Amino acid sequence: MFGLEIWQFWAVVLITLFAGFVKGAVGFAMPMIMLSAFGSILPATTALAALILPTLLTNVQQAFRQGAGAAYGSAMNFRWHIAMVLIFISISAGFARAIPQGVMYAMLGVPIVCFALWQLSGRSLALPIDHRRRVEIGTGIIGGLYGGISGIWGPPLIVLLLSLGVDKREQVRVQGVVFLLGAVVLMAAHLASGVLNAQTVPLSAILCVPAVAGMLAGFALQDRLDVVQFRRWTLILLVLTGLNLVRRALDFWI
Repeated sequence: MFGLEIWQFWAVVLITLFAGFVKGAVGFAMPMIMLSAFGSILPATTALAALILPTLLTNVQQAFRQGAGAAYGSAMNFRWHIAMVLIFISISAGFARAIPQGVMYAMLGVPIVCFALWQLSGRSLALPIDHRRRVEIGTGIIGGLYGGISGIWGPPLIVLLLSLGVDKREQVRVQGVVFLLGAVVLMAAHLASGVLNAQTVPLSAILCVPAVAGMLAGFALQDRLDVVQFRRWTLILLVLTGLNLVRRALDFWI
């Protein structure tokens, strides 16, 4: 089924459902959860391809939840970060197939573990911002370079938003806008790179169903959940799945 064994297919469906739920509830972490877990059961480039269409569709839901006007305002407010993300996703996407799988797993796993552990430690990710434009450009470049290879460009944006003290509703919307625009570029870049192809597009398309279902469930619970505790358990899961990716990277080298 879609080039997978039956157990692999249902595993990625359930993972996508959970990832969509997390995204609906807290506004981020869907690609990190999907890639971390997919990386344990799928080839790295298949894992990357599988998340592209679900990521695109759920970001449409998130970005436009308060309407097109609010989404446009958020895009204009963070235009420098967005521009850098889009440019550098386009540049780095072409290297996804050229990077050895062991290196790619390490590039995915190590930052995920570090990000999650830092969050769990209770330390602030806020940076002193004296020149906002420079920080937007810098975080956008980092996010774009990493995003084209891995499909994940959220952590630098989250650092930026926390540093600026953006309120929760605006933060979730900005994340949706940035993730949506990046997802469009990522899809185009990997149609060109061959990662998204006739074999991987059907799998990515069918995973939109559990992604949207999970997202809607997350939206329904967003205002009633203890988000702090839910996010903590999500981060614990990211540590475990990220460590598993690092283990897989070591398997290629040992």
